[in-house]
Amino acid sequence: MRRVNSASSPRASGSFQPPASSALVASDFDYDLPPELIAAEPAATRDRSRLLVVLPSDVSENSAAQDVALHRPDGAEDQTGRVSHECFADLPALLQEHVGERTLVVLNDSKVLAARLYGHKCGPHGERGGQVEFLLTEPVPQAPGSARAVWRALYRCSKPLRPGQQVRLHKRSAPDVSPHDVLVVQAEHGSAILDLGPLSGDEVGALLARLGELPLPPYIENARLRDGGQRSRDEDHIRYQTVFARSAGSVAAPTAGLHFTEDLLSRLRAAGHELAYVTLHVGPGTFLPLRSERLEEHVMHSERYQISRETALAIRTAKQQGRKILAVGTTVVRTLEAAAQACDDKSQILAPSDLSSTQIFIHPPYRFAVVDALLTNFHLPRSTLLMLVAAFAGRRCILSAYQQAVAQRYRFYSFGDAMLIPRAQGSARPLPRSRTPGY
Repeated sequence: MRRVNSASSPRASGSFQPPASSALVASDFDYDLPPELIAAEPAATRDRSRLLVVLPSDVSENSAAQDVALHRPDGAEDQTGRVSHECFADLPALLQEHVGERTLVVLNDSKVLAARLYGHKCGPHGERGGQVEFLLTEPVPQAPGSARAVWRALYRCSKPLRPGQQVRLHKRSAPDVSPHDVLVVQAEHGSAILDLGPLSGDEVGALLARLGELPLPPYIENARLRDGGQRSRDEDHIRYQTVFARSAGSVAAPTAGLHFTEDLLSRLRAAGHELAYVTLHVGPGTFLPLRSERLEEHVMHSERYQISRETALAIRTAKQQGRKILAVGTTVVRTLEAAAQACDDKSQILAPSDLSSTQIFIHPPYRFAVVDALLTNFHLPRSTLLMLVAAFAGRRCILSAYQQAVAQRYRFYSFGDAMLIPRAQGSARPLPRSRTPGY
């Protein structure tokens, strides 16, 4: 499925073609994880997290080599590939060794909104009603000249909201300080459309800064509560953002980017690697497991993305020069692959995009058009993110690597450690050469 074009909505990735039908089912992406390996806190220093380098021997799910046992207890090389245990701070040299010289490193500069809001229903005479929790997900485009700030949201409360319901938002720790009233325009099945009032974009940002909280993933909050801590902490506003975040709009961090420091970015450039940025605003679907065993029955939430002219040209130039493209995180993979599918002129690889949307669901089997190497965190069982990584490196290779990560006590999920995965040789789509850059 894809979002239908309209004059008031982001341009959809109109040429999106889903992967071929897969014989795999959701349970093929299960693995066992001891709960104590779920990272409740980030590493003391961003780039001091551990990095598992995975070198696949074959990315074909049908390869006979992948029928060999998934894991050898001694950690030696097997037919699913090789791994080495490294430190994230050594990334510049590791790229040189395993990916290639002058790698183009593509990062997602989306910034996480303080999109979790708390409040209570207001009765017809101002009486206080039941508590409500919102997660704002994206703005709803309005007619030209409209001054209203209208947003889509997910919500939780004891009784369903109804259209016309007024809700008074407040800071959870100080419910009587500077509240703000919003109106429920639509509501059904845990989702709603809210009219926040006559607010500009900057004023919405100020409202969220005053009343909102960062929407940490449930597994981080649950791990903290299990350990006797608090759901959220003041330092989350720093550590659950990348150091290069600049475009506000996500409800979850592009977590592979959390490991980078300003010093590491400088050292990557000094080593000859190139940096480029895209924007994909991570939606609430990143938290949702598959509800069906059949992969083809899953429908992804739409996510908004942008690719600048400079980044599109950098990717095109790198491909022409035979240099590798490293996607920092699954969000960058989805952005680049969706943009490639939406590009009418395949010789250009992808085109710049001011504002587009995608529902791309990458799972085995899938042929990648842009990405040559992937830097990613460890993902939840049965998640679409794990399926994307499996499409990139081979399901058995990734499950084997996850087994070794568990055995070596790596830290998992958003605040956890990372993996570096170069593509197997010969798996990339050849690039048509052109005399002109096309932009």
